[in-house]
Amino acid sequence: MEITNNKIALITGASSGIGAEFARQLAGQGFSLLLTARRKEKLETLAQEIRDKNGVDVEVLPADLSLDEGIRKVEMRIGELEHLELLVNNAGYGISGRFYKSDIQRQLGMIQVHVIASVRLARAALPQMVERGRGGIINVSSLSAFMPSTSVTYSATKAYLVTFSQALQNELINKGVRVQALCPGFFDSEFHDSPEYSRFNRSQIPGFLWLKSEEVVSESLRDLERGKVICIPGRLYRLITKLATGWLTGPLLRVIFRRVIQQRRYANIIEE
Repeated sequence: MEITNNKIALITGASSGIGAEFARQLAGQGFSLLLTARRKEKLETLAQEIRDKNGVDVEVLPADLSLDEGIRKVEMRIGELEHLELLVNNAGYGISGRFYKSDIQRQLGMIQVHVIASVRLARAALPQMVERGRGGIINVSSLSAFMPSTSVTYSATKAYLVTFSQALQNELINKGVRVQALCPGFFDSEFHDSPEYSRFNRSQIPGFLWLKSEEVVSESLRDLERGKVICIPGRLYRLITKLATGWLTGPLLRVIFRRVIQQRRYANIIEE
């Protein structure tokens, strides 16, 4: 089903987690949706759910953004849209284990999905947004952008998205286009359900640190409306980030964080 509405949101990695939640909340705001991810069946199921509930147009575009042809496919579709109001660069994944022991192709694929795809899709979407004088881009980063974790490439790519979003918003001042880097901590999703995280034990992370996907997305959309470039959902996570980036408290907090991780079973994943 193609989109006919003049208020469109494109969401990558839309088949689950906060990608799917963005789709649900934006549909509730009257957006038509262009949903893309690798898993066509899950996209179709979500699309039908949203059509039945909200009565909006939903187009499904299966694409693997770790491949150049997948990115090009989405770029071309963006070029055909006349009223793209919002781009949510949400697609991504994590890799467990030490960098020097890992599959380099999986590391490069992560850079492709997190960085290259986000940059290319933003570049494809921006000309029409700037011409109309309105629009928005949300780049889904992570709290690990501020506190590098033991997943080396993951933290590095997420840090790139924060800087990219800040610099891009500076460039777009007075253009009517808003840019955001969304930096959540732990939240309910399928992120840790992949084979990479088969030994991840959710119970080792205190329950109060887990946010609901609904909370993450609603804070993101609210902050985008307010023009806030860096969105860190949850008061506790905002406090943690403030302490972790402070010149006095930062080094001490990062040492404590690393030791806590090493003492938990989660360390088993990191070492293998």
